[in-house]
Amino acid sequence: MDLVDKAKNYVSEKVAEKVANMEKPEATIKDVDVKKISFDSISYHAKVSVTNPYKVPIPIMEIAYVVKSAGRIIATGTIPDPGSLKAKSTTLVDVPAKVPHSAIVSLVMDIAADWDIDYTLELGLIIDLPVIGNFTIPLSYSGEYKLPTLSDLWRGDDEEEKDEKDEKEKKEEKVKKLEEKEIK
Repeated sequence: MDLVDKAKNYVSEKVAEKVANMEKPEATIKDVDVKKISFDSISYHAKVSVTNPYKVPIPIMEIAYVVKSAGRIIATGTIPDPGSLKAKSTTLVDVPAKVPHSAIVSLVMDIAADWDIDYTLELGLIIDLPVIGNFTIPLSYSGEYKLPTLSDLWRGDDEEEKDEKDEKEKKEEKVKKLEEKEIK
């Protein structure tokens, strides 16, 4: 019996050592953008780059996310079965997270201080590795979303301003030409 136990322990140690030293997928959050602001929520989209070192595709079982702001959790969710990681490649995964306005209303103090929403996005990318089983890659990203001011809303973007300026110059030029014709 003692010899069998020693053999089991030896095999267990060797397998554990191999698994511990085995290459594992790695992930980084490349960017987080606000994609849509609607009457009921703000939709954030995180771009996650995941590198698969294996010669076979790996299924992503689930992506769990938590959005925090001012130290409070304002949204949580999961994305079941979002696809697979390409073999021996880097896969870009889009992770949408929807934050209801009711949660943002509780952040009035943060917004009033500097007119932006500071946030932290925490992701858990759960993949199914052969031999090991489910493996979670934890990720975190912090950023801020600047809210538009009333003057920004009235003013529009720079392109609109340029178009308005060009149109005004053309009108002035036409008026000037008409005045010159009337004088002659």
